[in-house]
Amino acid sequence: MDKKKIIKLAKKDFEKAWEETGKLVKNPHPDNRYPRLKYEVGKSHILYDTIANLREAYLRLGFNELVNPLFIPKSDVYKQFGPEAPAVLDRCFYLAGLPRPDIGIGVDKIEAIKKLGFDFSSDNIDSLQNVFRDYKKGNLDGDDLVLEVAEAMGIENSEGLAILEEVFPEIRALDPIAINTTLRSHMTSGWFLTLEKMVNYSKMPIKLFSVDRCFRREQKEDSSHLMTYHSASCVIANDEVSVDMGKAISEALLEYFGFSRFKFVPDEKKSKYYIPETQTEVYGYHPKLGEWVEIATFGIYSPIALSQYGIDVEVMNLGLGVERIAMVLNQIGDVRELVYPQLYKKWSLSDRKIATMLNYSYYPVTDEGIALMNKILELWKKEKNTSSPCEFVIWDGKMLNSDIEVIAIEEEENTRLLGPAATNKIYVSDGNILGIPEEVYNSGKGDETLIEAIKNGIDTEITYIDALAAKVAYKIEEGILSGEEEIAIRSTIARALSDVNIKLDDVAMNYINNEAKLIDIRGPIFSTIKMKKK
Repeated sequence: MDKKKIIKLAKKDFEKAWEETGKLVKNPHPDNRYPRLKYEVGKSHILYDTIANLREAYLRLGFNELVNPLFIPKSDVYKQFGPEAPAVLDRCFYLAGLPRPDIGIGVDKIEAIKKLGFDFSSDNIDSLQNVFRDYKKGNLDGDDLVLEVAEAMGIENSEGLAILEEVFPEIRALDPIAINTTLRSHMTSGWFLTLEKMVNYSKMPIKLFSVDRCFRREQKEDSSHLMTYHSASCVIANDEVSVDMGKAISEALLEYFGFSRFKFVPDEKKSKYYIPETQTEVYGYHPKLGEWVEIATFGIYSPIALSQYGIDVEVMNLGLGVERIAMVLNQIGDVRELVYPQLYKKWSLSDRKIATMLNYSYYPVTDEGIALMNKILELWKKEKNTSSPCEFVIWDGKMLNSDIEVIAIEEEENTRLLGPAATNKIYVSDGNILGIPEEVYNSGKGDETLIEAIKNGIDTEITYIDALAAKVAYKIEEGILSGEEEIAIRSTIARALSDVNIKLDDVAMNYINNEAKLIDIRGPIFSTIKMKKK
């Protein structure tokens, strides 16, 4: 089944489409040593795993989830933070937009359009002027500007873009102008706006949580600061709330993550939107970590700040940084590595992963070719040490509608059918790919590096003759179908993976080169297989 048919099938039967897709991908190890799954399960991100667990914990505690406003007017920051507002705003991102210019079409513009080689009429110019007028008024989205210019002029989209770039550079030269709306820097900013509406129609107590992004204009991003982070925040609004309520929720929430003991310390920051002496830092002790870790902060909102929004009930707020708890639980010391592992985490590949990236370069494609491969391998294993000169018939009969004879031969005197490295086996150890002699992996005695690879590395179970038998069978298939009367396939000394019919995925090769690892599969093979038609 080809790819187009699979795409059509996916609309009807997703599972069956996956199965058919798998058939298009060759198993890198034909004997299923490392079989592919029908389809692979993706790997989730640590940060979003933590968010999922926090959401589950809040829901189990009886909190309802909602999405808080992300865009906060500057005036609301002053309502909430009072005298602290200027300092808070210094860390806020302001929204900005490009102004809509008033674009006129004078004689100079018309001449410039003519120089580009476009033929147009006065009606076209009137239509173009209307387009710019609608753009100025906001009746036309910027995304549609090129299309509308092209239609007004009766030309292609690419030509409309050329006119805008060459004749109206004032559009490209626009600078953004900031407005008095900020991106949420604290989840608290969203809670005030939410509670202002909800206290008027909700039965007490109100128990809400939100796990979402906040933005902070850091002077620089480093191992502990990013310009965007996730806050896992909750509020309880009721006629009466207490600090003890914050302690209880902290403990219940963090027990979900395995923290067993807690301590509460007054927070010296003393934010103005909290009642004095209620702002509290939460420390948790995790048995696996063996240390106390600052995890969360809670407090009771100031009635002064609440009154700015007509909120006449008490509100307890608790919040924690998702990245912080994820770093603690996963023992990651750099927030950049946690959030952007593809950019900051040191690249590593396990030995097992590298082993799965070793594939045969050539492998027979027909049943007869596979049968020949197995016969070659069987003969080589049995007669590898036979003294030369020697010759053995491997195949005598029909193959792919041709009468052929295949022999294993060594004509040189005083040697053996195969070289001493032919039965070397490939291991992956500490990122290195090594060919280990048969006498070493059978006896467990020899060079310390090789013994370490056997004990703690990954045995791919691929010997040189495994891979070479596959190549020989493939080449004979190819020779028969190409009309060759006879061919000889000779392997001499292995110096590179390709010499033993092995290829390595580029990802693994890049890793080995970057980390100064080794690929050492050197050794004499000296195998010869001949095929001739009868």
